[in-house]
Amino acid sequence: MNCRGNRVGRREFLTVGAVGGLSLAQLLQAEKAQAAQKNYDFVEAKAKSVIHIFLPGGMAHQESWDPKPYAPIEYRGEMGSIKTNTGEVISQTLPNLAKLADKYALIRSMTHNEAAHERGTHNMFTGYRPSPALIFPSMGSVVSHEYGPRNNLPPYVCIPNKPNEYAGNGYLSSSFAPFSLGSDPASKGFRVRDLNLPKGVDEARFGRRRSALEAVNEYFVNRDKSDNVGAMNTFYERAYSLVSSKDAREAFNIEAEDPKLRDEYGRNTAGQRLLMARRLATAGVRLISLTYGGWDMHSGVTANMKRQMPALDQALAAMIRDLDRTGLLDETLIMVSSEFGRTPKINRTAGRDHWPKVFSVFLAGGGIKGGSIYGASNATASEPEDSPVLPADLATTVYRQMGIVADKELMAPGDRPIEIVKGGKLLRPLMS
Repeated sequence: MNCRGNRVGRREFLTVGAVGGLSLAQLLQAEKAQAAQKNYDFVEAKAKSVIHIFLPGGMAHQESWDPKPYAPIEYRGEMGSIKTNTGEVISQTLPNLAKLADKYALIRSMTHNEAAHERGTHNMFTGYRPSPALIFPSMGSVVSHEYGPRNNLPPYVCIPNKPNEYAGNGYLSSSFAPFSLGSDPASKGFRVRDLNLPKGVDEARFGRRRSALEAVNEYFVNRDKSDNVGAMNTFYERAYSLVSSKDAREAFNIEAEDPKLRDEYGRNTAGQRLLMARRLATAGVRLISLTYGGWDMHSGVTANMKRQMPALDQALAAMIRDLDRTGLLDETLIMVSSEFGRTPKINRTAGRDHWPKVFSVFLAGGGIKGGSIYGASNATASEPEDSPVLPADLATTVYRQMGIVADKELMAPGDRPIEIVKGGKLLRPLMS
């Protein structure tokens, strides 16, 4: 039995209940006592789905969520700032979001030590520092492992494709890898890869093929217990559920959205990717990861931010309004992150370089307190001044909002128990 001290895992409790005849009420009481031992509140999940908007390259916090209007020009840059409806200041390129600040929270004290894109990205997708000995699973794959599919939809979807190697299943079975759309929802004639039956294959023929495949799978599973065989079997089962379910297929049909709503999000990459993410979350996908833009602005940071931010501002504001008016914001957690921030000083080419010592993250919905600011950077946005937040802390909090206890142990190769996230703390002031 896999125990830690006197604490017994959920799976072991279920086994004890089955053998010893515990009632469901007794089992829940036992789990509640265990949760108390772990210093966690025993509460239901606040977020049914997570939409993770990843901005690859390292977005400048000074030109977005954490401007420094009173710093010297070489630190604050040329970008102006505007007041939000809560009295805070954000970049001048975010006028729509400035009107909705009471609906979202900002973490202004994110920090880690990885200045390389790959390593910083690993931190933000897994909650772990990179290790040469083990590839850690992304949040999406952990959620897929813990909860599985809902409404015949993949539990973890990437728009348009898996954004990087660290957005995958890591040491978990490949059956927990993400489903990728394969094309951009903003493109003309958008169609999800492999979602429809091939020409000449009707439902009856598809059913016969499935029966034949099941017989083949059973033969190999009985003779080979490897991950590849089990994962492939899971893959085919999920693929069949997706292709055979009209409602599941319809979740990917962005053309079914009201044209006015598509206009509200923006008929561009940011707008249509965010609208597709909202559509999938509403239909039952548990975690959606999407990318937008390129934020590695070593030169011309002001001009580049003015070029890319307006579409994100429009789409993200539209998503918040959309979920709020349909009553789904409370159960959908939106996170906007990047692998790190940018240097405090403007460089010789009017840009900013890599800077992981402090940067910002945006959170909304899913039990997050709107209008909140957690932590602070110092006067030049060079390091945290108050309440530094590590990637493990952010991951622990996101997992908790989904009802997942982050220090639960999963099994890595060699039957090694590995915590989902190690050493992270809950950001309780952000949690409603």
